[in-house]
Amino acid sequence: MEYKIIADSCCDLPLAFIKNNDIEIINLMINLDGKDFVDDMGETFDRDAFFEALKNGAKATSSQVNIGTFIEVFKKYVVKGQPIIFLGLSSGLSGSYNNALAAVEMLKETYEQVNITIVDSKAACLGEGLLVYEAVNRKKEGQSLEEVVTWLEDNKMKLHSWVTVDDIRHLERSGRISSVSATLGSVLNVKPIIVMNEKGGLVPSAKVRGRKKSLHYLINKTVEGIVDPENQTIFIGHVGVPEEAEWIKKEIESKIKVKDIQIHPYGPTIATHTGFGSVALFSFGEVRK
Repeated sequence: MEYKIIADSCCDLPLAFIKNNDIEIINLMINLDGKDFVDDMGETFDRDAFFEALKNGAKATSSQVNIGTFIEVFKKYVVKGQPIIFLGLSSGLSGSYNNALAAVEMLKETYEQVNITIVDSKAACLGEGLLVYEAVNRKKEGQSLEEVVTWLEDNKMKLHSWVTVDDIRHLERSGRISSVSATLGSVLNVKPIIVMNEKGGLVPSAKVRGRKKSLHYLINKTVEGIVDPENQTIFIGHVGVPEEAEWIKKEIESKIKVKDIQIHPYGPTIATHTGFGSVALFSFGEVRK
C-alpha cells in the first residue's frame, strides 16, 4: 500500500500544493487578541487580515498539537494498514514532536501494526515546508518510504534558514528580547538576523542597521552557503511584503543559477513570533553548525 505523507500546518506550503499532492495536514491553533483560529493553510484562515492585525499591534500566540489530535489523525491510516511519514515542526521550538511520538506509542498499545515514522524537521515555516516539498517530489519519483526518510534524515541539517525581522518591537512583545534592547534597536534602526541552529531552535546570528542592508545580508549568506544551486529549489517566505520577496528573487537570480525560486507567505504560527515584515530565505548547503 502506498505510504502517506503528513505534515503540520507550520510547513506553510501553498494550499493548492497540499491538495494536489494529497498531503494530510494537522492544524495548529492560533489565538489572536483572545480569539482562537485554526491554521488551515489559508483555506478559511485569512492570512492577509492576520498580517494586517500584526502590523497594527495585535497580540497573537500559537499552540502545539496535542496527543489526542495526533492519535485521531494517525489512527485513520493505522486501521487500514497504510504506512505514514509525519514531518513536523522542530522539537527545538515546540512540544508537538514529542506529542507525536507519544501518540505512536499509545497506538501501539491497541494495534499490532503501527507503521509510522516521525521525522523531526529541525526546521520551521517554509524550511519545514521545503523538506515536505522535497519528500513529496521524491515520492512522486517512485522512492520508497525508507528512501525518503533516509534522504530527510541525511539532508535536514543541511537546510539553511536566514530570517530577518522588520519590527524589533515585536520581538519585545513576544518576549524574545528585553524592552531596553528593543528601544535601543528601534532608535538605531537595527534589524536582527535569525538562524536555525543545530538543535532546531531560532537564535540571533547578527544585527544589521537598515532594512535594505538586512535583506542584502540574507541574500549574500544564502548565495555564499548554497551547494549545487542548479539542482535545488529555494523558498522565499515573507509576512505581508511580496514586493520585497520578488526583489530578493531577482537579486538571487542575478548572482547564481538556481533550478527554481518560489515565494510564499508565512503561515500564522511563525508570523506570530516574527511580526509583520519578516522575510526568510531557505536553501540547502553544508551541514549547519
